Amino acid sequence: MSFPRYPSYKDSGVEWLGKVPWHWDVLALKSRFQIIGGSTPKSETESFWNGDILWATPSDLSKRDSVYINDTQRKITATGLASCGTRLVPAGSIVLSTRAPIGSLAIAETAMCTNQGCKSLIPTKNANTDFFAYLLSISSTELNIRGKGTTFLELSGDELGAFKTPVPPHPEQTQIAAFLDRETAKIDELVTEQRRLMALLKEKRQAVISHAVTQGLNPHAPMKPSGIEWLGDVPKHWSSPKLKTLAIDQPAAFTNGPFGSDLLTSELHVEGVPVIYIRDLKIDGYRRRSTSYVTADKAIQLDKFRVDENDILIAKVGDPPGFCCTYPKGEPPGIICQDVIRMKPNLELVLPDYLCFLLNSPPGVEAVDSICIQLTRKRFSLADLHSLRLPLPPRPEQGEILNWLKRIVGEFCNLTTEAQRAIDLLQERRTALISAAVTGQIDVRGAVDSP
Repeated sequence: MSFPRYPSYKDSGVEWLGKVPWHWDVLALKSRFQIIGGSTPKSETESFWNGDILWATPSDLSKRDSVYINDTQRKITATGLASCGTRLVPAGSIVLSTRAPIGSLAIAETAMCTNQGCKSLIPTKNANTDFFAYLLSISSTELNIRGKGTTFLELSGDELGAFKTPVPPHPEQTQIAAFLDRETAKIDELVTEQRRLMALLKEKRQAVISHAVTQGLNPHAPMKPSGIEWLGDVPKHWSSPKLKTLAIDQPAAFTNGPFGSDLLTSELHVEGVPVIYIRDLKIDGYRRRSTSYVTADKAIQLDKFRVDENDILIAKVGDPPGFCCTYPKGEPPGIICQDVIRMKPNLELVLPDYLCFLLNSPPGVEAVDSICIQLTRKRFSLADLHSLRLPLPPRPEQGEILNWLKRIVGEFCNLTTEAQRAIDLLQERRTALISAAVTGQIDVRGAVDSP
């Protein structure tokens, strides 16, 4: 759908705006809004907290699915409100994050106050809140440019108040907001459909993997009880070995690393032999993000913790713990940290990628969860992992299942990528439409009442 431009334009005098419709004004936000800052009651005073007054923070604004806000993670009491510099602002105010990050916003559906990371914009005259919320939603880049600070950027009340924006006549603000409400709702519904598709693809992908690694590919294979409590029946010719028996027969073939204590952390460097952390392990493969290294001499001392290609890396803690990946070809040998388990698989018994599919599958996750304990983070012991029993087909059949899974999972990944690409395009379209409408690059007045 295309929309006409306005009959004539004028220079706005603002670089990021360029030209605006000739009958629009360009004014500072403070000409249309009263700008109110926030504050935080003393955290150690219990009587200030857990009241019934909404108290918004940047975190509340950045986690919203809607432009409206009617609840906050934390609330304060009337005593807490009176104890600090925050103020109640009325429903219909725009609440804007002005630090970490700058630019997240919501429209208050009820009276609330904020912490010092937010500013509230209370409309004073001829300001349609919905129009200005749309306008500010596409202005985050410009607002961030005006932020100051070394530890983090913060947008002051003065800078926000001085921020110049296009201001159509009030009836036209209402028309533009109504048009954008209608059109963005259509786009949002399409995005929701794509996200629903992605969720279904993920669910189907997991079901396919689960069936393949516990039932195999032959629907007519004779079955037998697996002897594994959480599993049920498996093909009759499959075994149920302990995980440790699938490692090569040598000391420290199945171990976690040494790093984590202050002493060893002090031996880390910015170059040398890479140290591998949980953040480097992804279910869809190994991707190094860490920047810690040990010297070559130290790596020789820690040789029993070395990682080579085809080794399996397993997260000892996490959410969930137990996710794993194969160390790929082309990566230099590394040293594991204490929360990463390295298994050197016996390649005559098990294919590394197959075992990773199994451990990362819903049945594999359930199996690992059964041996976990909950401390600060959920984790399991190395000894319990050694004793974990898993269903395992003969090695040739592992190869057949693995090849089939890689093809099928690849198809799911392609469909998911297409759905994500559609979402990205829809969101780009949404932003572009809002930007064009609120800056007057298109004239939508004639489209408001159309079906």
